Amino acid sequence: MGDYLLGLDAGNTVIKAVIFDLDGREIAHAAREGHSRMPQPGHVERDLVEFWDNAKAVIGDCIAGAGIDPREIRAIGCAGHGNGLYALDRSGAPLIGIQSIDTRAAALAEELEAAGVGDITIEIGRQRPWPAQTPTLLAWLKRYQPETFEKMGTVFLCKDYVTNRLTGERVSDMSDMSGCGLLNLDSRDYDGRLLAAFGMPEGMALLPRLVESDAIAGHVTAAAAESTGLAEGTPVVGGLFDVIASAVGSGVTRTGAASIIAGTWSINQVIVGTTQLSRPVFMWSTFDRTRYMAMENSATSAANLEWMVREFFDDCPEGVSPFDRCCELAASVAPSASAPFYHPFLYGAQTDGNARAGFYAIGGWHGKPELMRAVLEGVVFGHRWHLERLSAAGVHVGDAILSGGGSRSRIWPQIFADILGLTIRVTRSRETGALGAAIAAGTGVGIFSDFSDGADRMVRIERVCGARHFETANLRRSL
Repeated sequence: MGDYLLGLDAGNTVIKAVIFDLDGREIAHAAREGHSRMPQPGHVERDLVEFWDNAKAVIGDCIAGAGIDPREIRAIGCAGHGNGLYALDRSGAPLIGIQSIDTRAAALAEELEAAGVGDITIEIGRQRPWPAQTPTLLAWLKRYQPETFEKMGTVFLCKDYVTNRLTGERVSDMSDMSGCGLLNLDSRDYDGRLLAAFGMPEGMALLPRLVESDAIAGHVTAAAAESTGLAEGTPVVGGLFDVIASAVGSGVTRTGAASIIAGTWSINQVIVGTTQLSRPVFMWSTFDRTRYMAMENSATSAANLEWMVREFFDDCPEGVSPFDRCCELAASVAPSASAPFYHPFLYGAQTDGNARAGFYAIGGWHGKPELMRAVLEGVVFGHRWHLERLSAAGVHVGDAILSGGGSRSRIWPQIFADILGLTIRVTRSRETGALGAAIAAGTGVGIFSDFSDGADRMVRIERVCGARHFETANLRRSL
């Protein structure tokens, strides 16, 4: 008999299950891609029945791949994309799943801001309304889909739905609920003034039980055990907002440490010991019981590369990764101030939900290699804009650890280092979200004393990239 931890990572497209030993080695891995529905422009939803079916499948596949007795899994943690909106009806059945790249509420967010709602919410939860924010979407449903709003019994986040199916508990954790602007960041609890500001004080009754990320939220039920292969009674912790999980799983656990995530979203975050900065930042989350994560984020990162691959590189020969092919093309082009530009706004910009992507300064002598490099650079310039906003708020940004799908590229981490002017580190594990969730699970059952202890045991640095072309990047920035 051994000791293992199971980490689940539920993103906007893929759900993953990874079994780790207590030294952070991946014993088995399984993933399954889901399908998004886009019933109208700007609406991005998922089928919650399919979502749970995929979760059951990857858990079962992972246990089978590990070849272990499921009773050897000491605890389970789940991470998931923040914001969006996942709801059960009053009987506990799945009702609706809205993803965090949804922009249906762009006009409503502007209306709420113009009405002064942001002035109230930023004082309490340190966030202003924005399109895919959970309370903004809840207000949109109340106004435009009242029949759905009236059926709601519980509103929570992506990973909470998986935890609910595993345990039967309607629960969420501090990091996710603060990340979506539903917590008073100072009291670290729900505050009725927040939902009242959005015009729906009745929404307080829809919020789930609140726990710390590493607190045991429930145990695997008999029904969940039968459908997943897990052992009944296995502890499940509250889990983590995926950006916090990725920070923990990449070793970013100490105050002042910076985490950059190149996933569907551009995530740029630093652990701080206070919520008082010189100016507002886009998003806050609790990190642990005493500290916070200050963030500047937008849906402007690796989703752009995923779109390019889906639309233009689906003809790669069998056995050739289209993502690797894109990066090979980009690597064949040297950095240049006269190269094409790319604006990474496929799903809007942080400050304008109606912004859209585009190539600029293309010459007749440019081809796919230049355009692919422009995409990679454009994404990193988006990250740089966010980091500059953090710096302007008084958050010191030093060396950083890069995680997310973009960190797997042979060339992209170096482009991050060049454009950001930072030393970029990449860790051994590519599944940092699942690893962070596993560390939270291990902490919850007493294997680790805290997140730092868990990261010291389970995280290893694999690559270090120093800045080489920062002057060229600065020239392109000025253009």
